[in-house]
This record gives sequence, structure tokens and C-alpha cells, in this order.
Amino acid sequence: MIRLSSSFVRTLREDPADAEVASHKLLVRAGYIRRSAAGVYTWLPLGLKVLRKVEQIVREEQDAIGAQEMLFSALQPKEPYDATGRWTEYGPTMFRLKDRREDDYLLAPTHEEMFTLAVKDLYSSYKDLPAMLYQIQTKFRDEARPRAGLLRTREFVMKDAYSFDVDDAGLDVSYDKQRVAYQRTFERLGLPTVICQADAGAMGGSRSEEFLHPTPVGEDTFVVSDGGYAANVEAVTTVAPPALDEAAIAALPAMHVEDTPGASTIAKLTDFSNEAFPGRGPIAESGEWTRYEMLKHLVYLLTHPDGTTEPLVIALPGDREVDAKRLEAAVAPAVAAPFSDADFARTPVLKKGYIGPIGLGLESESQIRYLVDPRVVPGTAWVAGAGEKDKHVYDLVYGRDFTADGTIEAAEVRDGDPAPDGSGPLRMTRGMEMGHIFQLGRKYAEALGLNVLDENGKTAVVTMGSYGVGVTRAVAAIAELNHDEKGLVWPRALAPADVHIMATGKGAEVFEEAERIAAELEARGLEVLYDDRPKVSPGVKFKDAELLGMPTSVVVGRSLAEGKVEIRDRRSGEIREVSPAEVVDAVVAEVREG
Repeated sequence: MIRLSSSFVRTLREDPADAEVASHKLLVRAGYIRRSAAGVYTWLPLGLKVLRKVEQIVREEQDAIGAQEMLFSALQPKEPYDATGRWTEYGPTMFRLKDRREDDYLLAPTHEEMFTLAVKDLYSSYKDLPAMLYQIQTKFRDEARPRAGLLRTREFVMKDAYSFDVDDAGLDVSYDKQRVAYQRTFERLGLPTVICQADAGAMGGSRSEEFLHPTPVGEDTFVVSDGGYAANVEAVTTVAPPALDEAAIAALPAMHVEDTPGASTIAKLTDFSNEAFPGRGPIAESGEWTRYEMLKHLVYLLTHPDGTTEPLVIALPGDREVDAKRLEAAVAPAVAAPFSDADFARTPVLKKGYIGPIGLGLESESQIRYLVDPRVVPGTAWVAGAGEKDKHVYDLVYGRDFTADGTIEAAEVRDGDPAPDGSGPLRMTRGMEMGHIFQLGRKYAEALGLNVLDENGKTAVVTMGSYGVGVTRAVAAIAELNHDEKGLVWPRALAPADVHIMATGKGAEVFEEAERIAAELEARGLEVLYDDRPKVSPGVKFKDAELLGMPTSVVVGRSLAEGKVEIRDRRSGEIREVSPAEVVDAVVAEVREG
């Protein structure tokens, strides 16, 4: 039994100053968590009970598919991460440290390397596989901008699981088992999720899906179509127009350079073109020029994990902007920053405001990497900078007048864009990543030498999958979804206690009866939170009960003299009176019904 008179619980009446979202405000105010540092939180007794219940649901669903639980240390040696390249690839988000002998260690952000080595140490034959292992453990990532309480932190609890199979067909089976387990897990947690195609990022691998919980406070943007397509915005592929063949390209007007005084922006260039060359634009009826035809060139400085840098020029239709997250995913593990004035001064071949494709590319004299949006296909005609002030090139045709080193998916995705699978227009929405599953393939097994002998006695590289659930983030998401203006409203399966008993009178008989009810409910197998504080007013106890959010409350107070006690439903707000003799059976029945 949890007795509030002696429990390490203190509620607050005011929101914490740094709180942005409801879950952050309420979990702190209700005494579930306390801030230790930016992005670091202490779990207080009630909060820890919720966390453990979330962990248990995750654990049960992993056990149900045959995954076996183990536990690695958070402190890891450098060498395995060097072997896979992630010591440098992870960049500044990895916490690195040295011991007293100056040996390098890290606080693990994830554990692919260690799981791989564990299997390598113990397994050597295809007969040992498949294997599926998992842990629920604290992870560390040095987030640049921790925010929103538990939603983005630098220390967090995660379930990470890994599958090991002898071939790709086995990996498909393991992946599908985890996929179903995730669906069951989030159903039990009461968190609606959309399964979205995703970018694998620093994890590597091929097939990758995120389980996103739709919420306005989510950091992720994802898209859906009426036809069933769903993807994280980083993973959306652009629908390109059809390319023209050589004969059609040869029939297009030749490119020509024009004076464009002052037209140093896309907006100015569009206005100038409509004034200087009216009726010559690509819009059939009006001959209007639009921003789309003005090929925008943006320059970034890429910094690679080893510290080397290089310029990158990206071309995209002038009516689009670069999406920072899509760019980040496209260039990872490098980091992209916009070119500064100093960078332009050191790179005179790039004329700010008048950059064009001529002379760019790794095979050109400039040796500047040049990538284009997928909409730039052979036969498309553009207006672009001529590489000198106040001059632009018109009728510049891709595939005839210029080419690129490749394409890049970095442009923003918009409402109404076509879905890549043809299932209709896309709709943008916000979400929170709750889980992520990957088909890692053989990246880590090859780097760390995880091989087995196959059924023919030949060496086979093991293929792997990786499956993560943000456990602490799930607590925040559940709180975000289950609250009202008064406080938290926990789902019964996750509440710290099944029932909250309140003694709200001054007489000894009130406390004696509340004590009896609490003891009998506990004897019947219920988890009980008992507010037995003797000198606290009923109003304060009611407010604390609403803030703490147990699904059922029992009030023993003034109506006891009339042979009645109250049962309150936190979710519906319903209050009913029963006799003291009936209350235990009534509450047990209510809890059992869910």
C-alpha cells in the first residue's frame, strides 16, 4: 500500500517554468519525475511504477515471439564502434569519455555492436539460428536541444531487440514477428500508431519502418494518402515528370544568356522574366513564368565525421525550399550547414545570387559536388544563374546543356503532392516516433566478423534486424494523450495504483473505515494509494487525486455518518454512493472490468 503520509510524493500547484507540453507539466507537478539537468530526469516512486508497467508490457510482447532478454552495460569500449565506423559517424550526439588510463569509452546510444559480438562469441553454426535477443536499458545521446520533458532527452530507457538469421528469408520472418509484436504492444499501451516508411539514418540497413503516434506535439512530420501510403517525411520519394528522349530534347530551343539586372532572388527573377519576356513562359494559356521554372541553387558546407569539409550545391525548383530534416537524412553521416559569406569569399567560382549549373560537378574544373532535385530530368527546361552578376541562362535543358553528379531528396514535401505509389495526394500531419524497426542486413556482421557455417559447410555472414521502442517516451506520450485540465487520467493498466482511497473527515472513525477499505482491497490483490494525511483539507486531497490520475477513487468522509462512501471514476467523472459493506466488492468489480 502507498500511504501519502509517508510516501516520497510532493505535488505542485504551478507548472514548471521550462515546461512546454502537458505531459511535462503534469508529470512534474504530480510528483512523477524531477529534472536533474537539461534532458535528464529522476524517476520518483509513482513515476517509476508507471515506467515499470510500460516496460512489462513491452517485455511480455517480446517474450511472446520468442525473444530472450539480456542486459549490457551502458559504458562501452571504443574498439567495436571503431570497427563499424560509428565512433566517428555518430558525431557529437555520442557521449565519449576516457578512463584514468586514457582509454576511450562511450555511453552507448544503442547496442548493435555488442549484441553482434555476443552472438559471435557463442554461435558458429546455422543450427544455432535464428536467434532474437533484447534488452530494456538506459541509453545516452547528447541531444543539441532536449525539449518537452521526456519527449526528447539525453538519457532515456529503450527496448532494443536484434534478430540474427542465416539468410534474407529468415530476416523477413523475424522482421514480421517484431512488426506484429509492436502492433500488439502499442495497442496494449493505448497508443494509436501509424506504420510509416522511414529512413534508416545512422543505423544503416534496408527496410525501415517507424511507428508514429499522431499528436500535435510530435517532432516528426509524416504523410498519408487516402490510398494507404504512409511515410516519414524524410523517406518520401519525389514523383518525377517523364523524361524526354534525345529527339525531343534536340527540338527544344537553344539556351541563351540574358541580362537580368537586380534579379538576385527567385522572386525578383520571376517578376523580371514576366516583365522582360511576356508570353514566353511555359504556362500555355498565359505564357506566364512561375517560380517553379527558376532553378534555385543552394550551397552547403558538408562536414564529414573525420572532420573534412566540402561544398555541396543543390538545385531544386524555385517554388520549393529545402527541408532541413530531409537534407540531414540525405547527407548523413555528414552534417550540412548553409554556406556563409566567408565560405563564398573562399569559393569565387560560386557567385552568390547568380549560381547556375554550368561548370559544376565533380568531373568539372571546379570539382564541386552538384546534386539536383528528382524533378530535374532530361528534357526539362529551366532558368538559372549564368555564374556572373546580373545574368541568367534561359531555356537551359537538363541532359543537353548540363548534368549533375546525382539526385538528392532534400526539397520540402507539401500537402497535395502525389504519393509515390500512386495512391492519391499526400496529407501532412505531426507525429511522435514510438518505435522503429530496421532490416540491418549484414553491415554489422561483416564489420565484426559474425559468420556461421551454413548447411553446406560454407561460411555465411549472418543477417540482422534491429527493433527499438522508446519506453520513457511512451510514458510521456501516454500522459500527453490521457489528461484533462485537472491533471492526469491514467489508463487502468498503467496507473501507479488501481484505486486511490481518501479519508476526508476529521473523526477517527473516518480514518479507521478508510484504513479497513484500503486493507481489504489490497488483500483482494489491488494496488492501493491511500491518502491518510491527517491535517490536509478535503479540497487539497481532491485536487491531488485529480492531479495524480488514478482511474478509481474512494472517498470516505462526511457521508459515512449516513452509511455511504463515494466511488469516483476519474475518466468519466461519474460519482456514485455505496454502503461501506459494498464498496470493496464494487471497486474490485470495476477494476476487473477495466
